[in-house]
Amino acid sequence: MTESWETTLTEQASSLLQPFVTNTDKPVFCLRNLPEVVKGALFSRYSRTDKSLRRILLDEFIHADESSFDRIVGGIGEKNNDQLVAIQQAEAFYERVLIGYGDDSVAELGGAHIACEGISNIAAKAIEDSRLGISPLEKSTRYVPFNRKVNDRYRYYREPSIMASPHAERYEATLDHLFDTYTALIDPLVVWVKSCTPKDEATSERAYNSATRAKALDLLRGLLPMATLTNVGLFGNGRSFEYLLTKMSASPHGEVRQLGSAMQQELDCVIPSFVKRSKTERGAKYAHYLSTNRQQIAQLAQKLPKQAEIAGSSTVQLVEYDPEAEVKTVAAILYPHTDLTLAQVNEYVANLSATERIEIIHGYVGDRSSRFHRPGRAFEETYYTFDLLADLGSYRDLHRHRVLTQERQDYTVRHGYIVPPELEEAQLAEPYRKALEYAAETTELIRASLPEAAQYVVPLAFRVRWRIRLNLREAYHLIELRSARQGHSTYRTVAQEMYRQILAVHPTLVANMNFVDLNDYDLERLASEQRLDAKLKQNQQ
Repeated sequence: MTESWETTLTEQASSLLQPFVTNTDKPVFCLRNLPEVVKGALFSRYSRTDKSLRRILLDEFIHADESSFDRIVGGIGEKNNDQLVAIQQAEAFYERVLIGYGDDSVAELGGAHIACEGISNIAAKAIEDSRLGISPLEKSTRYVPFNRKVNDRYRYYREPSIMASPHAERYEATLDHLFDTYTALIDPLVVWVKSCTPKDEATSERAYNSATRAKALDLLRGLLPMATLTNVGLFGNGRSFEYLLTKMSASPHGEVRQLGSAMQQELDCVIPSFVKRSKTERGAKYAHYLSTNRQQIAQLAQKLPKQAEIAGSSTVQLVEYDPEAEVKTVAAILYPHTDLTLAQVNEYVANLSATERIEIIHGYVGDRSSRFHRPGRAFEETYYTFDLLADLGSYRDLHRHRVLTQERQDYTVRHGYIVPPELEEAQLAEPYRKALEYAAETTELIRASLPEAAQYVVPLAFRVRWRIRLNLREAYHLIELRSARQGHSTYRTVAQEMYRQILAVHPTLVANMNFVDLNDYDLERLASEQRLDAKLKQNQQ
């Protein structure tokens, strides 16, 4: 072991460090009460010295006059003007530390929480399209009704180019009609849901009311247009934010570009050194590169044949898979436990019998008593490509699986829409359908002159086409999670069909996918609400 920290730490040094570390005498500790720029610069130094992190903090930050450390952390928990000025003055010092390492990964050492409120679903999806380094959480369409008015107006984005066009009046009338219909159907649908699923004695009033209302809002969310305003909170590191801001500045949507500028301004207040390149000439050139390439490919894509889509149920198509997946996966399972090369292990596995390979797969997966017991990285050896056509509501939920490779087409009304069968049974489908068809007419009308802006009109009931590419390990996670009882019925259907299609080509690889739920339920959220009741009762005891 290297020189003990305890032998070099004086009582005075320990006292100075105590507010900023969780302990001063153990080899494992956390930082606290430090600005993000300080933490980032501190860790960037960590890789270039044999000093301990606490010694770096003392020698190069606390005791360095130019760092303005005392003023920055003075009055911990109380931001004051002097503190803010000190942070700004110290930026040059910390940037010299950061820049000295020249590695983009340094920008991952600082992070921030940011809230984006009152943004459209178009903008929310643009943010949530980031795969790594960004963790978003969005306002739920299941637990929160979206019919609240502000100043007697429904809360949806009034897209400036549409509002400046001859379509402005039609745009507002269409979206108002969607929200009016949504509002009018909530109460009668809740009544119908309750009539179909009476409360039993074992279910609390709270759980029952929550589950039935969630069911009604689930069934009606298809009326909400992409212009619907929502809230998104996200945490991310500087490197990911920098890339996100650059992509947003290249967006064809003015709202997204403006949102990116607003996010840049706020992130500059907390992690300026980590997001500065997104607003430099380098960032501007990258944004121009992204925007230009998108436009060029869009023009080339015009040569593709036009084919009318036939509306119908959600479609799941397994486009590509590896016929050698079983051999490659078994070889990846065995590889860490041998001195052979991968080629030699592959050759060995290719000569095994089917029974022997199955035995290895079962041994690797083990006894899965929970869906949280996920197979290891050998299951990342094989990939599947799916082409999906499902309603926008389902897309919003499945889009959350950010580790996947996902790319979607434009939001459109040309693939048709879905009507939940429950609305037909409740005899509430007619106003629902009329509102959607009116929205479709408006979308196509606006699309003729404002194709990008027209996407704001598209309601969530309409279908979108997108492709995903995922490995077997992620397939276990996605399919078992999204087929679970508490999920929305439309994305449960997608997950169930993905399972059936992988099962058809690789039955041995999904033989241990034990937690796929292929059943249908009346109140999807009831079991979850009952579990919440049990936890509440336990906490009261």
